[in-house]
Amino acid sequence: MTPLSTSADLLIQSVTGFAIYMLDPSGVVSSWNAGAERLKGYMPEEIIGQHFSRFYTEEDQRAGIPAKALQTALDTGRFEAEGWRVRKDGSRFWAGVVVEPIRDPTGRHLGFAKITRDLSERRKAEAALRESEERFRLLVQGVTDYAIYMLDPDGYVSSWNAGAQRFKGYSADEIIGQHFSRFYPEADREAGVPQTALATAASEGRFEAEGWRLRKDGTRFWANVVIDPIHDDDGVLRGFTKITRDLTERKHAQEALEKSQEQFFQSQKMEAIGQLTGGVAHDFNNILAAILSSLRIAQRRISEGEYKVGDRFIENAITAADRGATLTQRMLAFARKQELQLQEVDLVGSVREMAELLQRTIGPGIAIDTNFPLRLHPVTADRAQLELAVMNLIVNARDAMPEGGSILVSAREAQLPGEEGNFVCLSIKDEGEGMDEKVLARATEPFFTTKGVGKGTGLGLSMVRGMVEQCGGHFVLKSELGHGTTAEIWLPMVEQGTAGQTEDVAETAPTGRPLRILAVDDDPIILLNTTTVLSDMGHEVLEAHSGRSALEVLQKEDVDLMITDYAMPRMTGGELVEAAKTVKPDLKIIVASGYAELPDGAALNVPRLAKPFTDSELARAIAELA
Repeated sequence: MTPLSTSADLLIQSVTGFAIYMLDPSGVVSSWNAGAERLKGYMPEEIIGQHFSRFYTEEDQRAGIPAKALQTALDTGRFEAEGWRVRKDGSRFWAGVVVEPIRDPTGRHLGFAKITRDLSERRKAEAALRESEERFRLLVQGVTDYAIYMLDPDGYVSSWNAGAQRFKGYSADEIIGQHFSRFYPEADREAGVPQTALATAASEGRFEAEGWRLRKDGTRFWANVVIDPIHDDDGVLRGFTKITRDLTERKHAQEALEKSQEQFFQSQKMEAIGQLTGGVAHDFNNILAAILSSLRIAQRRISEGEYKVGDRFIENAITAADRGATLTQRMLAFARKQELQLQEVDLVGSVREMAELLQRTIGPGIAIDTNFPLRLHPVTADRAQLELAVMNLIVNARDAMPEGGSILVSAREAQLPGEEGNFVCLSIKDEGEGMDEKVLARATEPFFTTKGVGKGTGLGLSMVRGMVEQCGGHFVLKSELGHGTTAEIWLPMVEQGTAGQTEDVAETAPTGRPLRILAVDDDPIILLNTTTVLSDMGHEVLEAHSGRSALEVLQKEDVDLMITDYAMPRMTGGELVEAAKTVKPDLKIIVASGYAELPDGAALNVPRLAKPFTDSELARAIAELA
């Protein structure tokens, strides 16, 4: 072997990116390089002496492709193709193959040189590119809210999507080849606005603006326009992409907003009040349902001589009534429609009773700490409005600490400088952002707020101040920018207090055919009363405290009727109705709700029972379904 041939052999053997090997005239492998070993998986001793057709798929072997490749190489001097090839382990790869005949100086055919390259990744990339281009084409053509089209370097339209046709009025046949300046009003065309837009996009890489544009029928619309230049790999400008959006409605809305900004703010406040009253009405209907039902049950139990059981439901009614009274007073206080009902208030006891509600309101990121003396005299105040004031101050403190922190609620007996008598000071201190002197001076003004639109009415602190002063006390606000805020409620101290309670009576309800009824409500008071009333009617009652637990009962038990509340967490009554119908398609269902805005029962395709309902109304609703 000559030194030259030795060098060539070393070169071929060192190549690992290509399979380079030789075949004898019949197609049997006679040499094998490292690239072939890496690519196809065969060691030289495994493959030399074997026919090269084993690298082809069975389909290609049956079609005689290997023989055709060799014959083509002999006839034309070269065979080149791409196709699937098979590795030793049976896996396939996409190969680029070149086969050339080898002849000696006399022209005698000695065999073939074969070079194979793995093009699998390139094929995947090309397929992905084609798929991406097709998806992009379908995406652009499918968009109807935006006009997306292309312009050549001179501004003539070269493509047109469905969105452009929808709100500009031109079909693709009508507009492709036309200059895009026809979309501009005459004044803009005379001022050279279209040319300026293209020049800006070409020089700065982007043009964006808003202005009036014209449809085919001559009507105007307010458009947002974005133009981007398209360059080839050499940086030559090939055209522009243009995206236009119809913002006419938004512009009209902005103009209306500018003309009636004050009215808009007022409507926002009224909307907030409406949302508040809607939520309160729902809660109050639940409370009324608990009161009426508890009293009716108690009345029956007492008439039957079960005084102890009757007392339990009377207490239930009293608890619900107290809740309702507090809720009503808070609502009236918000509307400024109620005179204060001054009484002795245990300040510490009131705050502690609110603890669970307060923590639930402010969320887990805020800690509430308390610091009260062992003994604290009661104060003169309206308890409901005092609790509302504390709630407002706690929420303000939470909002001042968006990253979390702690709130300290403390109380002490002290004398207020310049005032006669003794006072109790309830203090609420946060670690929040604080206020500067200018903001602090206006903090208690009605409708003044530092919160964003829709996040505060500006009534909270002014209500607290008004309530405290009506109680004969003082409201003091201390704050320093970056060092938190302390709100102090100073109330007159008293020595003793009184208490009282009220009661009422209720009616009984008729009974009907005994049924097996599933009662669902997340409020344990209402659920207890409902199940008791149903039991008194002679029905067998199953209970569920949530929609999910109700579905579990339905899957295990035979039930004739389900009575469910509508407003429940995680799964509403409406969602439960739909889910229950899939479990038991023939199940009879009644939806009970205190929401006045709940769609009519027909929307859920089940009867609706409005809270609060009487025993007779419940019995009639059941009888109509039984």
